[in-house]
Amino acid sequence: MGQPARPFDYVAADPSGHKVVEVQGQSRGQNWGRVQDRGTSLLTVSIFADRSYLRAELEEDAAAAGLRIAQNSDLGSLLEADSGLALGDLVLVDCPVIDGAELAALARLDLRAAKSGAQLVVSTSIGSLDDVFGCLDQSAAQILVSPSRADRVIALGRTLARAGKRVRELSGEDRLALLRLTEQVGDIAQKLELLSFTSGPATAKPSAFRFDGTGDEGQLDDANARFVRAARPPLPDPRLVRRIIRQRQLRARFFEGDLFADPAWDMLLDLTAARAEHVRVSVTSLCIASGVPPTTALRWIAQMTDAGLLQRVDDETDRRRAFITLTEKASDDIARYFAELGAGSATLV
Repeated sequence: MGQPARPFDYVAADPSGHKVVEVQGQSRGQNWGRVQDRGTSLLTVSIFADRSYLRAELEEDAAAAGLRIAQNSDLGSLLEADSGLALGDLVLVDCPVIDGAELAALARLDLRAAKSGAQLVVSTSIGSLDDVFGCLDQSAAQILVSPSRADRVIALGRTLARAGKRVRELSGEDRLALLRLTEQVGDIAQKLELLSFTSGPATAKPSAFRFDGTGDEGQLDDANARFVRAARPPLPDPRLVRRIIRQRQLRARFFEGDLFADPAWDMLLDLTAARAEHVRVSVTSLCIASGVPPTTALRWIAQMTDAGLLQRVDDETDRRRAFITLTEKASDDIARYFAELGAGSATLV
């Protein structure tokens, strides 16, 4: 007979059933022990970070998740990462402050990840967010802003979910982390379902700052496009939208901010006012407008982009910068929403 099962042990298998990961856990869910690979290689991870303690944490969490460490080194190695060096299935990069050479290397890494299918997770600071966001436009990278260890675990959980890994049993600590992720994603999806009136992302990608209504409408023919554009009411007065935003922000002086957190709507209002003012909005500015932590705001931005409400627009004068704007569909819906409210929109909160 085999040995009795040890506390906190679990077995994870890939969908084909070929790969088995057996982990011996501890009471606090750390130092899970050994990983066995039967017939198929485990997912591999490359880590690039200057802070040694952080590299150790990332390696520990990656190993706990059943990933094999392919590389763990400082950011200097990132400059050499496009010279044929194998990067692994997942690449974790920490760059709280990043210079020009590292930004260029990060952009090349983003392109390599997009071509190879590797998943990229980049953590940075709010001060470097615009630069980092500007050079990550190919691989659908996850961006974390000054993340906690729990935020990093959530990012790992998302990569494992995308890779199709399944587990039968988790430690209490990791179950809480994944539960938190599930709640966040579910909340985002539920609210976006109320905001989006289409079954898929928008197909048309007109110029972000074209306000004359002459953009291509994708599937519509010219006659229908002219009819739709003529029927759309104008965007609301930006002074009205800014007043609504101030009213919403005022509540935080008297109540806990989380009580009324609605980042999707706050970002839509901010982008509506900016569009009417012909002002471009950086990702950092939009994160601040959301009223939630930047990492959470970035998840919302990604989900809203997938839903066809927001779009990324590169700066034509500086390819290292990018902005966020409403899609034509979202702009239409906002305009119609305020038109439906009519005079009552002046008191809208």
